Amino acid sequence: MSECTNDVTNAGLISPLESSVYIVGAGPGDPDLLTVKAQKLLASADVILFADSLIPEHILDICRPDAEIIKTANKTLEEILSMMIGKVRSHKSVVRLHSGDPSLYSAIHEQMELLAEADIPFEVIPGISAFQAAAAKLKVELTVPSLVQTIILTRISGRTEVPAQEELANLAAHQASLCLYLSARHVSDAQARLLEHYPAHTQVAICFRIGWPDEKIRVVPLEQMANCTHDEQFLRTTLYIISPALLPTTGRSRLYHPQHSHLFRSTHH
Repeated sequence: MSECTNDVTNAGLISPLESSVYIVGAGPGDPDLLTVKAQKLLASADVILFADSLIPEHILDICRPDAEIIKTANKTLEEILSMMIGKVRSHKSVVRLHSGDPSLYSAIHEQMELLAEADIPFEVIPGISAFQAAAAKLKVELTVPSLVQTIILTRISGRTEVPAQEELANLAAHQASLCLYLSARHVSDAQARLLEHYPAHTQVAICFRIGWPDEKIRVVPLEQMANCTHDEQFLRTTLYIISPALLPTTGRSRLYHPQHSHLFRSTHH
């Protein structure tokens, strides 16, 4: 258990939880990137249902020794919902632990609908997404003034269809900082669509298992994105960041410029 986690659990902040489902974002995998609220919930809950194929097991070190841990990688939505509903009706507190942030590719929409239909209280706790953790590791800002001011989070069509208006080439036309999730198995197709609008020399950060002990980051030109993915055998838990911000730049924000005044600071001469 990390020092940060120990501090939270030893600070007298833990109190009994109400019987409810807490949908918690676990972040990209590093326990130190859990929010304080996520740590407190994990340390208090009676039952933890976690996506074991996407979350490293050591993130559960914070849980109570007597907590019931249920792996869900091999379970259907119906099985998971039945367990959560049954536990809450038995007056248990339940953490449903998702990787990253629950608002992004977590399939919580249908879970929340069914919990509401069953009159089961629930709460959603955000987590850090992989694109944020990757940008921190890369030491880059994805919105550099006069270069790029938009971040697009998307995926390529696979077993889950992407709406036609969100087709990857359409989004690439913006030449924004594009964060591509869940696309490693279709990387050659993704590269071809991106090359319709991004220059071939555009830098791509290929981020494998960010936040895990075996994480890898490779930065290559867009034209080498597919070959690098295949050579490294990156298949799952891979994020691509395609952005002009990955190259050295001199862009500067007006916010802290000495000639920029605002409510809290007058112009410096």
